[in-house]
Amino acid sequence: MSLTVLATGPLTTVQDLGRPGQAALGIGRSGACDRASAALANRLVGNRADDAVLEVTFGGLTVRAGADLLVVTTGARCPGAPHAAPTVLRRGQQLRLGPPVSGLRTYLAVRGGIAVPPVLGSRATDLLAGLGPAVVATGDVLPIGEPVDPAPGVDLAPVPEPTAGELTATVLPGPRADWFGDAGWAALTGQAWTVTSESNRVGLRLDGAPLERLRAGELPSEGMVRGALQVPPSGLPVLFLADHPVTGGYPVIGYVTDADVDACAQLRPGQALRLRPGRP
Repeated sequence: MSLTVLATGPLTTVQDLGRPGQAALGIGRSGACDRASAALANRLVGNRADDAVLEVTFGGLTVRAGADLLVVTTGARCPGAPHAAPTVLRRGQQLRLGPPVSGLRTYLAVRGGIAVPPVLGSRATDLLAGLGPAVVATGDVLPIGEPVDPAPGVDLAPVPEPTAGELTATVLPGPRADWFGDAGWAALTGQAWTVTSESNRVGLRLDGAPLERLRAGELPSEGMVRGALQVPPSGLPVLFLADHPVTGGYPVIGYVTDADVDACAQLRPGQALRLRPGRP
């Protein structure tokens, strides 16, 4: 069983749950940017939680089935495919994903999972570290694994669409919030930040009124996690996503809650992100 890639769109990668627990070795977790959508896709076709899917950035993927395959898409809805509704792609049939109306990343799951060889225990492509399978390219023939669990028999999962407007995410104080004081925290949470075109799987770069530090100098490198809001000397925060570095020397003013990071991963350049203070 296989999928032949006829077109990739702007960026298509293989992703799974990533490589957790290896940061001490300098290995980031990586994995799906929108974990909830990737997990839903796997559940809808009866895959295991750690089976690999395709993460498609802004549509454009075209694949051809080498056998009858049960497939589903979740995340950003793309024209050309039944969304959040498992369907059989017959042998020789093509699936074409157009650009989504809202959201950025679409997850294509195939029953049995994308069975490319794992690297360090995961099939996730880490673009920052250069680990894992190569970025999916036109002409690739992706092997499909054998299903292990029964299919759930779900016709449709009624899930909300990614927002096309302003997104509000919850932020908690980080370990270096004192570098910015109450005024800095108020500036962080009191304005709508704009996602810039320099954003990628490493992180969202945000534009707005810069945050001012209360102290000079830089930190020794500290451990970083997904959801960290790191503030470089420009004063413009970077929200770390799946392929974030394992360490960093700029102060972390706050953390976006894990579930809200999934929603942030669907933001496009030009969209607004408002950070709402949460309770630790």
